[in-house]
Amino acid sequence: MSNKFDNCFAEAPVSGLLPNFETAAARPLPGKPHFVNHRQRLRDRFMKAGTTALADYELLELLLFRAIARRDVKPLAKTLLAEFGDFNRVISAPASRLCKIDGVGEAVVQELKIVEAAAHRLGQARVMGQNALTSWSSLMEYCKVSMAHRETEQFRILFLDRKNNLIADEEQAKGTVDHVPVYPREVAKRALELNASALILVHNHPSGDPTPSEADIAMTKRVDVALNVLGITLHDHVIIGQATDASFRSLDLL
Repeated sequence: MSNKFDNCFAEAPVSGLLPNFETAAARPLPGKPHFVNHRQRLRDRFMKAGTTALADYELLELLLFRAIARRDVKPLAKTLLAEFGDFNRVISAPASRLCKIDGVGEAVVQELKIVEAAAHRLGQARVMGQNALTSWSSLMEYCKVSMAHRETEQFRILFLDRKNNLIADEEQAKGTVDHVPVYPREVAKRALELNASALILVHNHPSGDPTPSEADIAMTKRVDVALNVLGITLHDHVIIGQATDASFRSLDLL
């Protein structure tokens, strides 16, 4: 079956042009290039001092080392940061946009997406089973890491038990840059399946502005009504922006 990224991952060299980083990486280079020692020095510095000792482009270099052999990857790391803004935005960028960058192929995309998935898994492990209301800051930090840099809207539901412990975190829907479809009946149905006693709704605004829209407010009211019939509490609906978030409860919208 054809993959939608097959074309952008194709890396056959074009005659007469400089091959991209990954194609060239397959060719042995004579002698010992300067960046060989650079790679080891950077790894050593990371192991001794951790990420605090590294700039964003250097951390990206460490990832690119795994995907691109025998090639100076610093220019590519800086290109990615110039295009997307910072380390988090680079690893969160859609594969379709990443592979438009000269020098980025399937191996690079895979490495970045592995790190993104690991970051999400680690963040989720830290909040799962914890009281969502007493560990609110950690919960919101997890949501920001997972959603703040997405280019389309995503709607997630945090399901809580009777003690307000987080028992499930699920993506309910994906949408466009300014809309995500949400069906109150489906939200209520899933809450019953998980035997949840309360919910927290979370979605992102790719524009970066977390201000609730009229559609957000109307949808939240419909979900709240559907849950009330079943005796399930809607604690909050949080909209994640790029720098800040907005809580319906704090805004007296719930």
